[in-house]
Formats: sequence, structure tokens, C-alpha cells
Amino acid sequence: MKYTVLTLFPEIIDAYFASSIMAKTLKRGIVEYRSVNIRDFAADRHKTCDDAPYGGGPGMLMLAEPLSRALEAAGARNTLGGESGTAAEGRIPAEGGPDKPHVVYLSPSGRPFTQKRAEELSGMGELVLLCGRYEGIDQRIIDRYVDEELSVGDYVLSSGEVAALAVIDATYRLVDRVITPESLDEESFSGGLLEYPQYTRPEIFATIKVPETLLSGHHENIRRWRLKERVRKTLAVRPDLIDRGLERGLFDAETVILIEEGKHERDKGD
Repeated sequence: MKYTVLTLFPEIIDAYFASSIMAKTLKRGIVEYRSVNIRDFAADRHKTCDDAPYGGGPGMLMLAEPLSRALEAAGARNTLGGESGTAAEGRIPAEGGPDKPHVVYLSPSGRPFTQKRAEELSGMGELVLLCGRYEGIDQRIIDRYVDEELSVGDYVLSSGEVAALAVIDATYRLVDRVITPESLDEESFSGGLLEYPQYTRPEIFATIKVPETLLSGHHENIRRWRLKERVRKTLAVRPDLIDRGLERGLFDAETVILIEEGKHERDKGD
């Protein structure tokens, strides 16, 4: 898996790739990355990468020309052809290919970035992540080069780099050989549920004891306790995930029974 990040602040990206599990993953050759400084593709001696938007309004907009040169240097392909044009409405994101990386623009107006999308992106050969700043980027860059816009949440960040790192962190850990598959099986959002509570030593902390089931050594009881806790937590914190999972038929019979029991207990408590 290869990540290419187009940014005005490559030091933010470089620091992430130099730390923790990611540094070990790079050393093992499972993941590759390069940070591309967009300023290196500016034409003037001041390395200008922004200007005022046409039509007026506050803030500055990232210029099309340095972005275009940086994207093409990163292997992105002009999807429109020619020198002008607009993207077709409702364009379905491309999946890249052997001769073209998948280009993602991080934007609060993009479609929501989910665990499912992280799983899909983790299977691609290369992602080019375009980090915006200021008021964003010239729309013509989106029309010509971007395969999809992604938003990491319903809020606005000052830095596209933070959003790009969130996408990288969510996807690289799903690449084969980065993390053992067993560690991913019961994480939050897998199977439509949040993760169960976890405990480690000491057995008693601040008078709070680890649940007896986890100390029993009875694997079936532990499995069922964890499933029940996943259902309980999801009902309490993210009931929308439960509704979505039921609608899509994600849950097996055992889980559906626990959901119904959990809803009954919740309604009785109300």
C-alpha cells in the first residue's frame, strides 16, 4: 500500500510516519509513503499557492496551477481530457488502477468517511491524499483530478493534513500483515456493533473489580458476555448502528435476541 500526500506542510505528515506502528510497518516494506510539498510546484519566487476567490468573500483559495502540477507529478490523471470542462453530475468515484492512483480530496463537503470505506480503500494499491487549506481549493482541480471527496466528520478543520492522517490511520492498519486479523474481528463497527469493554491487571482498581466472567476461564461464557456488552453499549451510545444493522440483516439470530432483550430492559428502565 502506498500513500502520497499533497500538502503545504509535509512536516506534519513526516512526523506521523516516523512514529509507533507506522514506522515499523514502513521498515517492513508493507506500506510506502511520500509527502509532496505543493509549494515546490509554484511558479513564482515567493512560492505562492493561494489567491482571493472570484466573486469575493472572506479568506483565500488554493491555486489551481500548483495543485495541477503536483497532482500530475504524483501520478494523478486528468479525468476530463483537454484543457477545460466540468465533471459529470453524480460521478461515481473511480477505484484507481495499475496506472492511476486513487485521488482523495479531504473536505468537509465530502461524503462521510466510514469504516466500510476504510476497508475498501485499504485494498487499493495507492492513495493520493490532497490536503486543502484556507477556504479550500479551486473547483477545477476537483473536476479534473479528484476521484472522491471525503469528510472525516460534520465539523470544519483548519488543516486537511489532520483529516488525511485520519484516513491513513484507519486504512493502513487494515492492510495485510500490519495487524493480526484476530485483533480486527471485534473492533468497534465490525459486524455493526461497538467494541465491548476491556480490562487488564490489576484485578481490583480503585475498589472496582474486573467482571467475574472474564476471570472464569470459560470461553463460551466470555464470548457471550462480550457480545452482550457490545449490544448494550451500541444501544446506549449508537442506536442508529443497531437500526441500520437490523435493516441490512447484519446480525445473526443470537445477536438479534440480545438486541430485543436490551431494548426491553432499556424501555423498562425509562
